[in-house]
Amino acid sequence: MTEIEIGRAKRARRAYSFDDIAIVPSRRTRDPEEVSVAWQIDAYRFEIPVVAAPMDSVMSPETAIALGRAGGLGVLDLEGLWTRYEDPTSLLAEVARLQGVAATARLQEIYTEPVKAELITQRLRQMRDAGVTVAGSLSPQRTREHAKTVVDAGVDMFVIRGTTVSAEHVSSQAEPLNLKEFIYELDVPVIVGGCATYQAALHLMRTGAAGVLVGFGGGAAHTTRTVLGLAVPMASAVADVAAARRDYLDESGGRYVHVIADGSIGTSGDLAKAIACGADAVMVGSPFARASEAPGHGFHWGAEAWHAELPRGQRVGFDTVGSLEEILFGPSRVADGTMNLVGALRRAMATTGYTELKEFQRVEVVVQ
Repeated sequence: MTEIEIGRAKRARRAYSFDDIAIVPSRRTRDPEEVSVAWQIDAYRFEIPVVAAPMDSVMSPETAIALGRAGGLGVLDLEGLWTRYEDPTSLLAEVARLQGVAATARLQEIYTEPVKAELITQRLRQMRDAGVTVAGSLSPQRTREHAKTVVDAGVDMFVIRGTTVSAEHVSSQAEPLNLKEFIYELDVPVIVGGCATYQAALHLMRTGAAGVLVGFGGGAAHTTRTVLGLAVPMASAVADVAAARRDYLDESGGRYVHVIADGSIGTSGDLAKAIACGADAVMVGSPFARASEAPGHGFHWGAEAWHAELPRGQRVGFDTVGSLEEILFGPSRVADGTMNLVGALRRAMATTGYTELKEFQRVEVVVQ
């Protein structure tokens, strides 16, 4: 890839966001009804390639159950309000009423309440009793502390999610989490991330992870680029990690690791482009913040927003556009790609002549 000279001492490569690329129609088309958007990771099959981000503003036990029944995967933040408070609904309503910069300070106060093991168990069992695939997320820093509680509660899929997660974290302060050992000892599949480069993804795949999250700092509620200067345009990041998946498939003798785009998925067009760049599924937050059932009451924030020392996110507001069902399957009442995400993906695939997600990963794209 051609490098660009920033100055005499620094070179860089060009990277592309989803806004920079477009999917190219082919000579063959299909009927949308003939298109399958199902995918499978480990033993778990999902009818739609949509994973909800573990963020309190979009995922409660109830909305995770609703998404599971709709064919997707809802991931509950096991360090969020639902595992800190018996009933956080009044706090969620309070956060929605806060004005401006006061929101960050109040979020920091609210999240000082300790995570309670009994609430982790209670929330995960509530999801299990509903008959959906149970997924919960912990940060790398808290994984060792709560892992046994999570597994004992009957989680089906364990998600380790941070701004960026490495297979090799070096620290003089404490013993870091050894991902390879941790994953090897678990009896449930692990999804881990984020990462944004070929080499980082390859290292995560070698830990035994079933899936890798791609992206950091690109979400609507994140300010990682402003605070830390970190960001990678998602089209290039997904394509690079997809290349790591291909090479790891050869290296491992046939082990397929799923690539999940996590960040910058704001519209149905972004979803389609993520799959076109090589993702197997997408993790979304802001589209679900627009749902009438969203716990955030039209506001959206992630764990970065309440960091005690250096917040790297903020509470952002969205207009409510419809129910979760309408956002996923329509009918859409707007022309901006925020409703009927799955229907739009089906039509994009049909227009380019593909009927399976893995086939659609080979679709032609152009730089605009």
